[in-house]
Amino acid sequence: MDASLRQLAAYVAVAKAASFTAAAAQLQVSQSTLSRAVSDLERVLGARLLERDTRNVQLTAAGQETLRVAEEIVDSHRSGMKQLRRFLLGESGVVAMATLPSVAAVLLPRLISAFRRQRPAVSVRIMDGLERAVLGRVLNGDADFAVTTVGAASDRLDQRPLIRDRFRAVLPAGHPLARRDEVAWEDLAGEPFLAVGPESSVRRLTDAAFEQAGAEVRPAAEASNVATVGGLVAAGLGVSAMPALVLPLLGPGHVVHRELVGPVVERRLDVVVRARQALPPAAAAFLDLLDEARTEGREVPAGAAWIAD
Repeated sequence: MDASLRQLAAYVAVAKAASFTAAAAQLQVSQSTLSRAVSDLERVLGARLLERDTRNVQLTAAGQETLRVAEEIVDSHRSGMKQLRRFLLGESGVVAMATLPSVAAVLLPRLISAFRRQRPAVSVRIMDGLERAVLGRVLNGDADFAVTTVGAASDRLDQRPLIRDRFRAVLPAGHPLARRDEVAWEDLAGEPFLAVGPESSVRRLTDAAFEQAGAEVRPAAEASNVATVGGLVAAGLGVSAMPALVLPLLGPGHVVHRELVGPVVERRLDVVVRARQALPPAAAAFLDLLDEARTEGREVPAGAAWIAD
């Protein structure tokens, strides 16, 4: 039989107090209970740990070594339980989130900063990528949750709407369309159109918008990186369309953006979690903060808006 934590803790208290009476008062147990725990420990170890008389308790050589080891075990247990308690309260651990690059760079930084001020012992891991990769991170358990677009619903995922992100026309400075307050998709169709790659949710939505506008568009050029597309627009090679949260990622260059209508197109960003699976406490706390920001209507970039319940 192994020594129990209760026996070790009782022995440490008696050995350090050199008194059953003082140790019993400290642990708030009866002296008989304490004496039985120490006797049980001696029986388990097969060694006498204490020399007792009516007034004093003295440690034997075996008792001195047992005290050293027992203190390490008891202290380690207390430390571990404190760490576990902090984890269960969401005060430690790692928040692993998957998201689109525009959300990671534009929407989340202020929220992460506020979260870290509240819970400095929690680290945040951001896995940014395109829609399919982001959803895959959630499905395979790499990410606790995602903030992303969702092309097709899945019974393996639960999602709730978070942000509406309106598309805007992206034009070279000095382009004739830049003199307008509003630009129609049909207008963009009449210009060389610069598209993001077909694996992007932005491309899926722009293709759908052109189809809805009754326009057939074959991109003059396409690139997987939105900053590259921004550079092509700035160089005067064509026009493009991007959601508002993407615009800060277009990089330096002489581009302007205008309201895009006929139709008005918005991409919806959702919070996505694995169905029927509880979140780690720290991740749940981060989503609570995100929901608080949505409920309070905290500032988001122009062209984006929180989705109310």
